[in-house]
Amino acid sequence: MKKSFTFFKVKKFLKPAFLGLLFSFCLLPVASQSSQNQNFPGGSVQGTTQMNPSVRPLDFPNIDISITRPRTGSQIAFNFQLLLLLTLLSLAPSILILMTCFLRFSIVLDFIKRALSLQQVPPTSVLNGIALFMTLFVMWPVFRQIYSASFKPLNDGQVTIEQAYREAEKPLKNFMYSQMYKDTSYIQTFMGLAKLDTPETLDDVPMYVLVPSYILHELTVAFKIGIILYIPFIVIDMVVASILMSMGMMMLPPVQISMPFKLMLFVLVDGWGLLTQQLFSSVLH
Repeated sequence: MKKSFTFFKVKKFLKPAFLGLLFSFCLLPVASQSSQNQNFPGGSVQGTTQMNPSVRPLDFPNIDISITRPRTGSQIAFNFQLLLLLTLLSLAPSILILMTCFLRFSIVLDFIKRALSLQQVPPTSVLNGIALFMTLFVMWPVFRQIYSASFKPLNDGQVTIEQAYREAEKPLKNFMYSQMYKDTSYIQTFMGLAKLDTPETLDDVPMYVLVPSYILHELTVAFKIGIILYIPFIVIDMVVASILMSMGMMMLPPVQISMPFKLMLFVLVDGWGLLTQQLFSSVLH
């Protein structure tokens, strides 16, 4: 027992001694070579941190922002136009979605995608792009009327900002009311909630009443169209599911079989053309 303990102590002492000897043999030649040759390792060159005097530094412009008082009427008008433009740009998405037919188009296109059991084709961004350009096609006369009656006179200095707002409000009011003149229940509901008198003309309906009424009406119409679109495709799903059940293929998903048939039916009847025509006819009546 004593002999083994002594051997263990010797072994514990020889291990660091061997590592130190190996370390000295490896580093001494390298240290001597680096002291004799300053360009170590071999083949390297001396470096410098000084920039070449022929290289010109980059010249960055000095940017200064100053706020001054407007001195002329044109400067005041330009400031108001810039403020109005920034306000319109910030509110443009809300105006486009809520006060045009974009809401109806986007919901119906999403319904047809779900009815066809399509998950990623076409992408949602593509459907929104289609709805956007269809909205521009329908709303272009309204936008032209707003430009000629509101923006251009304001730019020429013929009307004030309040008058320009009133002139821009009229075409949008006429368009929204033309979509819901057959069903004014939402207008009556919001007029009652606001405790306002029964309007005699369209000018008596404020914008904050007409816009939410129009949004609810568009949601209702879009869901009605979506339900009608769903019915033939639901029938195909039920027929395929019944056939699979009768054949004992209960583990096979019916959607996997019915989707090609729904796509063939949609293509054969020119579904995109019919859907676009019906959407336009539902707005441009």
